[in-house]
Formats: sequence, C-alpha cells, structure tokens
Amino acid sequence: MRFDDDADLDTSEVSDVRGSRVPGGRATVGGGIVGVIALLLGLFFGVGPEELGLTEEGPDPAASSTAAEGVAAACRRGSDANTREDCRIVGVVNSVQDYWRAEYARRGGRYETARTVLFSERVGTACGTATSAVGPFYCPGDARVYLDLDFFGELRSRFGARGGPFAQAYVVAHEYGHHVQDLMGTLRRSQDGRQGAGSNAVRVELQADCYAGVWARHATTAPDERTGRPVLSGLTEEDVRDGLDAAAAVGDDRIQERLQGRVTPESWTHGSAAQRQQWFATGYRTGDMARCDTFR
Repeated sequence: MRFDDDADLDTSEVSDVRGSRVPGGRATVGGGIVGVIALLLGLFFGVGPEELGLTEEGPDPAASSTAAEGVAAACRRGSDANTREDCRIVGVVNSVQDYWRAEYARRGGRYETARTVLFSERVGTACGTATSAVGPFYCPGDARVYLDLDFFGELRSRFGARGGPFAQAYVVAHEYGHHVQDLMGTLRRSQDGRQGAGSNAVRVELQADCYAGVWARHATTAPDERTGRPVLSGLTEEDVRDGLDAAAAVGDDRIQERLQGRVTPESWTHGSAAQRQQWFATGYRTGDMARCDTFR
C-alpha cells in the first residue's frame, strides 16, 4: 500500500488527543479480564461504550478538539503517510472519505464527514468514557471513530494477524463503514440487544466489512477533491490478503477459541472468520455497496 508522495493530507479529518488527560472519575473499562471481555465485546462493534454498558457520565472535552494538533505538524504529504504510522492513518481516513463523498454524490446525496480521534489509554466520547481495551469503535453520538494506535500491536500479538499497513487500513475502513450505516439508518438495527450467528449485530458487522472491501476496490481511483488525484496510489494483492487475514483474525470463532477454548455461536456479535473474509471479499470483488446487503 503506497500513498502519492505529493498528495496533500487533510489533517482536519483527524483529531489527535494522545497524551491528553481525561478529567473525571475512573473509567469503567480496564485491563485484566475486564479488559479482555470488553475487547471481545467491543472490537469493531460499531457503537460506543455506552451501548456496551461501559460508560461514565458525559463526554470528555479533550476528545472534542477541532484541531489535529499532533498530526498537523508532522503529516503534510503522502510521503509522510508512507513513513509514519499516524500519518498513514490520516491518509487512509482521507482516502476512505474521498471515496464515500464521491459515491454519495454519484447517488445524488451528500456525505457527512466524520472525524477520527487518535487517543492513548483512555478517551471521553458522546457515548461515554472508554479505555483502549474496548478497541477501535465508532460513536454514533458524536459521529466519530476512536482509535488507539497501540491496538495494531494487539491485533498481531493477541489475535495472531500478520499485520501490515493495509490491515490497519481495513480497521479504519470498517469503522467508517459503520459511519455510513449510521447515515443510512442501518446501524441502529444492531442495537436490539440480541446476539448469535444470525443476529442483526452480526449482520451489521459483516456489512461494514463489505463496505471496507468496496472502498478498497476504489481506493486508488477515488479522487481527492483538493487535487483531483487519489491519495492512495498503489494497492497490491498482498495488501488485500493482509486485509483478509485481519478480518479473519477478529472473527468471533477465532477470538472465542483463543480466549475460552471453545466456540459458542449463540453469543456471536461479529460473525465467523470465514464470514468476515467472505463479505470483505464480496465488497472488494464487486466494488458495489448494493451487493453488501447482509440482511437479505
């Protein structure tokens, strides 16, 4: 995966609050077994900690910053995204949203931009306060994606993914798939409290995987509104395999087998490794969001 060295990165789409102190009481999600359970439930769930029962009262003003203070100074060009992890995330966010803006315009609609918040250890959101143990998530209350970059190390060490730049891009694109679902009114279908292989929670997650694949198909052709050129200039089949590997690594069956030694489909919230790969591949193969109807 390679970015156009001369592309302008838009850091207004990313808020960097790493190192900020979250005021208030103790967060309800921590390390140890509580953190593991929170991660198992919250990983790519698509909703914030409030819906997971992991909330404190009120959002944290630190997470409401409108300036990408940390990344703004370092992440100016695509060449920065090719050499720095945080700048890479900025580039992916730009690319994903460039695609969805163009797709919405093609369909006669208007895409509403969602900011990504980079945080460390703990963050306050409109959905409540969470720690890094929750994993990446999208909060519909403030329409933001929350991400601690340390998660990518967990993806390799805890869940056995190969990793790689595109595995990270898949995570970001999946969360923006939830934002698209939020705009379309689909996301709320996951919040009926039901679990299991055929639940709406699983169907919502698989659709977000499919949307991530759709973006990947168009990633090197979606034009940047500022320059008219795509931010992402190169994507290989090896990159796509890294994305498929990451999707499989966070399948419910893989996680359950790793953490509890057995698979219990009645408690699934995300789908199996095979399903997650299948739906990402469907999006990538067709490049058509209409083919991502996991509810049929």
